[in-house]
Amino acid sequence: MACAICEIRKEKRFCPAVHGRICPQCCGEQREVTLDCPSDCPYLIQAREHEKPRPADQLDAGALFLKVEVPDQFMYEREHLLMGLTFALAKAARADRNMNDRDLIAGLSALTNRYERLVNSGLHYEQPLTSDSQRRVATEVESMLKEYREAEQKHLGYSTVRESDVLKALVFLVRLAHGRTSGRPKSRAFIDFLFAQFPEKESAVLTPQEAGSRIILP
Repeated sequence: MACAICEIRKEKRFCPAVHGRICPQCCGEQREVTLDCPSDCPYLIQAREHEKPRPADQLDAGALFLKVEVPDQFMYEREHLLMGLTFALAKAARADRNMNDRDLIAGLSALTNRYERLVNSGLHYEQPLTSDSQRRVATEVESMLKEYREAEQKHLGYSTVRESDVLKALVFLVRLAHGRTSGRPKSRAFIDFLFAQFPEKESAVLTPQEAGSRIILP
């Protein structure tokens, strides 16, 4: 039997994306490029295990917000904020099963641009988001920030989160996303990473400044 994609080479493996059997070459070349590979595909999982991180020179330096410094200490001091925002991204992706890494990164980057402008100039200029997925990401992130600040206000009497903290947290997540995705058009590697951090049946963790304390959100 011939491969369902090229119709030339011999088929050797079942592809859930085309619901048919394909050759290894088409699998490797079209994986997450033209094929919407499900996350549980064994060939996708195997490929990710052996895939090397993309070299820095393959990444757009501007997309990484290199002018924004995110010290290592920040990740420890704002671990709870980062956890809440990471959950917000997972929640946005889970609500839109058609979302891929590029969609999520585009929404996250647009929001980061907004906060960078706010921190540097004080301007509350909101650039229109171009897709439903971008708007979903922005909505979930802003909602989580609001709940986080309200939780701090309740437990501490004030909120410690500044706009510059939010910017650093968003930049950290943008860089993490670029590091985790394969860069292919239909990649969901970063989204699958988020889902692994927050399984569907578990709740998010939003934490005030109390060490070890957890506020469980629905």
